[in-house]
Amino acid sequence: MENYKKITNFIKDIYKKDFIALHEPVFIGNEKKYLNECIDSTFVSSVGKYVDKFEEMLADYVGSKYAVAVSNGTSALFVALKLVGVKEGDEVITQPLTFVATANAISYCGAKPVFVDVDLDTLGLSPKSLKEFLEKNCEIIDNKCINKTTGKIIKACVPMHTFGHPTKIDEIKEICDKWHIELVEDAAESLGSFYKNKHTGTFGKVGIFSFNGNKIITAGGGGVIVTDDEELAKKAKHLTTTAKIPHPYEYIHDEVGYNFRMPNINAALLVAQMENLDKFLENKRELAEKYGEFFDSIGIKFIKEPKNAKSNYWLNAIKLYNKKQRDEFLEYSNKNKVMTRPIWRLMNKLPMYNNCQRDELKNAEYLEERIVNIPSGVVL
Repeated sequence: MENYKKITNFIKDIYKKDFIALHEPVFIGNEKKYLNECIDSTFVSSVGKYVDKFEEMLADYVGSKYAVAVSNGTSALFVALKLVGVKEGDEVITQPLTFVATANAISYCGAKPVFVDVDLDTLGLSPKSLKEFLEKNCEIIDNKCINKTTGKIIKACVPMHTFGHPTKIDEIKEICDKWHIELVEDAAESLGSFYKNKHTGTFGKVGIFSFNGNKIITAGGGGVIVTDDEELAKKAKHLTTTAKIPHPYEYIHDEVGYNFRMPNINAALLVAQMENLDKFLENKRELAEKYGEFFDSIGIKFIKEPKNAKSNYWLNAIKLYNKKQRDEFLEYSNKNKVMTRPIWRLMNKLPMYNNCQRDELKNAEYLEERIVNIPSGVVL
């Protein structure tokens, strides 16, 4: 109990507030100016200069050739999976330790998730577990990865960079290439994170980011699909804008499309947010350093960026000794107006995914019982 008090007092001293949220947005730049310009132009929906500007800024920042802005990160991941050919009846490997949107996007395609364990150091999909699962359960037939247990095609793999900490994505890509599996990166939480000096989301054929209200930069919502493939980028834009064929006035749609367009008014916010992204990231790293020193001094494990990685430290996390201590700290801190959260319930424990194939998930189980997120908002 004494450590719980020390932690909450330390966090309150940093933020100097009565109530401390887990990750609240910060608007310190041109947000109001660009919003007013957007309103004055009357182009507040999906057509307008800010959508184009944001796509250019985002692609340039992460180092991809193309970026397609959409309504949210979940729709971005759903479309990304469709772009690489995921169809009804296929299977997609992902990690059980993730936000539910990862598994839901797979389900939207009519595909089924397969859950493979994570690494303790990255909290993300384990290349070792992925390799062992494929060697034990799969075979390649006609350049397709076939699950011998179900007879289904494993079409794609979706690793997620947990809390902004990059997973060993180069090793995962090498394994996926060998097994003819499409790599789709769920980089929803990792804008500003790099692995071996390459930005997350750009290792696979397609990657996605999220701009939900709790992300480092936000428009209250929003997502983006990134790729270096021109045809896939054009297809993404087409699918997410109701598959409408360009015409001055006719309404002609050539396939089932989706109304996933990002409104210009949201993009205006994101353009302003992008202008301060480097400052936000710098401040978050300073906060992580303070946390690291403090938790080292009281003997509690603070989750630091993995080897070969530069993390954005989107959500800071600590690892407690067991589930009992985790639950005690969650109750104490929240009662004392410091918002903390456990890591997500494992996907295979949710009713809609509890019949999905999985490996032993030892690391995921271990982390689920011990990881707690602590306040991580930008300290100005």
